Amino acid sequence: MSYLAWTAATGGLLLLMSLFSGWISRVPVPVFGLYLLVGVLCGPWVLDILHIDIVAHAPLVSRITEIAMAASLFITGLKIRLPLNSPYWKMGIKLALPAMLLTIAAIMLVSHYLAGLSWSLSLALAAILAPTDPVLASLVSINDAQDDDRLRFALSSEAGMNDGTALPFLMLALLLYKSGDTIDSGELLRWFSVDLLWALIGGLAIGFALGRLIGILATRSRSVQGVVAPSDFIALALICLSFSLALALSASGFLAAFAAGVGMRSAEVSTQKRYPDKRTEDDLPAEMLVNPHRRHALNERNPVKSVGLLIGDALSFGDTVERIFAAVLVIVLGVTLAQHWDTRALLLAAIIFFVIRPLAVLIVSWRSKSPLLQRIFVGWLGIRGIGSLNYIAWAWVHGFQGDGMNTVTNLAITVVTISVLVHGITVTPLIRYRDKKTQL
Repeated sequence: MSYLAWTAATGGLLLLMSLFSGWISRVPVPVFGLYLLVGVLCGPWVLDILHIDIVAHAPLVSRITEIAMAASLFITGLKIRLPLNSPYWKMGIKLALPAMLLTIAAIMLVSHYLAGLSWSLSLALAAILAPTDPVLASLVSINDAQDDDRLRFALSSEAGMNDGTALPFLMLALLLYKSGDTIDSGELLRWFSVDLLWALIGGLAIGFALGRLIGILATRSRSVQGVVAPSDFIALALICLSFSLALALSASGFLAAFAAGVGMRSAEVSTQKRYPDKRTEDDLPAEMLVNPHRRHALNERNPVKSVGLLIGDALSFGDTVERIFAAVLVIVLGVTLAQHWDTRALLLAAIIFFVIRPLAVLIVSWRSKSPLLQRIFVGWLGIRGIGSLNYIAWAWVHGFQGDGMNTVTNLAITVVTISVLVHGITVTPLIRYRDKKTQL
């Protein structure tokens, strides 16, 4: 196909998905599942008009998935308006830390004995498959800053943090792989102190500080100037600065992007508290207080209106970027599946989805006050996706290679594909069932 033909095909697909979005939402297969099927249709298995191998293009895939994840993580953080001392955060932290460790350990054991992988490659596969996805988790994430649904908040906060908490274990797997499954105490200490502890703490601190600082500066600057022009670039600047600064300081760029969104939201909350408006509800997000006619804000040099425009533009920009990258990367996943399908992953996926993930969630939430049904749903709705593709590409770029890594890649891509379809198909009926049960 020529360049013009591909351009027309892309436009036609996007037009169809937009015009028939209402009908598509009633189809059992979710929108990401449809994009996956488009990729399979265009790939070697059916029409054979697209040939894309993420291994062959690992550096490019690594960068593109990084951009997609950073934007998605930022938007996830920006939608969270609950204070950091809210008990809602406890479940997300438990899922992103202790549940993550249990999941990695269990997948590593199963991979070693089921697929015959070395311990280093088993750990790599576990780190790739353990985190839930921040991009595709939009199916079950919080809808906006007013959404205080505990299930959605738990899954959103988990997806926001666990990519940052899983990467250090992929780095540990790389150390083990290069040293022949042995590692000296000095390297292990550096990994623990720098690649794990500092990466997590530093990433969160850098991102939150930048998000709050830039949020306050942008609000004051735009309020003083009476600016109502779109502020999309501020969100883009914050994503780029937080991600790059964190990586430059050997911290987690993914955690920094997530924390930057949380930090900018905290700037909005503090602005509302500093300039209260008795005519409006105190706890209404600032973006919902802005007059839809932007020029109306020129008549009021109000910091709350300025931060409302800022947050609203950031959410609109981020959602658009997230959907574009998600569509492209899921189509690529469908195309590359033909080269990496591995039937052994069917059993592995079943063990992860039905045993490892649910048990890890139930264990870490054993003494929580969350209803059993909600804990079961959290255990099931842990979709894998673009984050795993990023980790696969990262592994190839940084030195993993050979037949063993090919097996890891095949298993991971197949499990991710199954997750996109199975979790995507079940999410809507499960959420409806949960809502119906809670109303009784």
